[in-house]
Amino acid sequence: MQIIENTKVKEKLYTEKLEDGLTVMVIPKKGITKKYAIWGTHYGSIDNNFIVPGETEEIKVPDGIAHFLEHKMFEQENGTNSLDTLTSLGANANAYTTNDHTAYLFECTENFEEAFDELADYIQHPYFTDENVEKEKGIIGQEIMMYDDYPEWVIYINTMKAMYKNNPVKLDIAGSIESISKINKEVLYKCYNTFYNPSNMILVLCGDFEVEKIIEEVKKRLLPVKANGEIKRIYPNEPEEIVEKQIEVEMEVSIPSFMIGYKVKQEPEENLVKKHIAIEILLNVIAGKSSNLYKKMYEQGLLQAPLDLDFEFTENYAHVLIGGQSKNPKKVLDELNKEILDIKNKGINKENFERIKKMIYGEYVREYNEVGSIARMVISDYFKGINSFEYLENYNQITKEYVDQILKNVFNEEKQVISIINPKKENK
Repeated sequence: MQIIENTKVKEKLYTEKLEDGLTVMVIPKKGITKKYAIWGTHYGSIDNNFIVPGETEEIKVPDGIAHFLEHKMFEQENGTNSLDTLTSLGANANAYTTNDHTAYLFECTENFEEAFDELADYIQHPYFTDENVEKEKGIIGQEIMMYDDYPEWVIYINTMKAMYKNNPVKLDIAGSIESISKINKEVLYKCYNTFYNPSNMILVLCGDFEVEKIIEEVKKRLLPVKANGEIKRIYPNEPEEIVEKQIEVEMEVSIPSFMIGYKVKQEPEENLVKKHIAIEILLNVIAGKSSNLYKKMYEQGLLQAPLDLDFEFTENYAHVLIGGQSKNPKKVLDELNKEILDIKNKGINKENFERIKKMIYGEYVREYNEVGSIARMVISDYFKGINSFEYLENYNQITKEYVDQILKNVFNEEKQVISIINPKKENK
């Protein structure tokens, strides 16, 4: 067992890799009534082209299959649905699929052992039939159509399409009506047996646990499965250039929405944690709710609410996102570009830099106050090859000079796109 300790937040992370390859991480929180379990697989929407361990043939599966598989995992052979079972035990249960991983989780204050029994059971016992797969196509098809009418999702996908030519991050996580029509039980079992092998999975437990005892309880519930070799994931080559500067569509909205994206190059051997912290600082310096730019645009009536600021990344892609609503998104873009150019020319104000840096640190520390936040953070970082404590440990290494350099490298107008949703014009 490996023990990682961070004295700044007084937390310990216990990690053990079991014989079947499953990685178990436990973050004990003495005296906390809530317990949280999240079981994830390194399998997301971008993993549609791969070679199974021990084989040589390349496999291409339909888009949306990771999400489809997530939906199907709850249905049991005895006719029950594990989500309903967990709810009846008083557990708050859910699952989700991202670009790079799928996770199943629950949180509870009582009946943890019974709830964990159910979690371990349905994750290890998939049940796919021709009938239940066909039925699910209708359900997910409705979900896809719903998201097609959801402005926040459309604007995000259009931003991805404007930035990426080949990378599957530009595809809808749920796939399309056409792609899911090609899914059958055989391909679901193929993907399950490949990606749901314990060696490709992690279980994170956070709460008032005795570490050795809970790991023994985990072992009791595991099926005798052998660890797979490495899955060879195949991704298309992606050019550094963006696809198009702007995508505009019309939808049933009352005020235009926009998302500005910057396509970011991932450098070999780059410290992604340092880069992430620097970009978070920069986003708040440039356009955060305490920034001069936000104050100016709010006073001008260009913005009515703070902007959404984010940096998304894996080993295969990275991008900065700035989103919001405005009667004049293109004016917002112009003002943003002027502000970035001004900061590049003058350098970041040192006092402002230190203030924002302390604020970011405080946000990192607050994430350790809640069991769910800790567990979701740990699993998300793990699949990026990061130990979550690295954020706190790298904090003091972030200098103003480093952030100035990241500003010049990342916030580049040649790599900038904008996605806009305008209200539909009235037919005359």
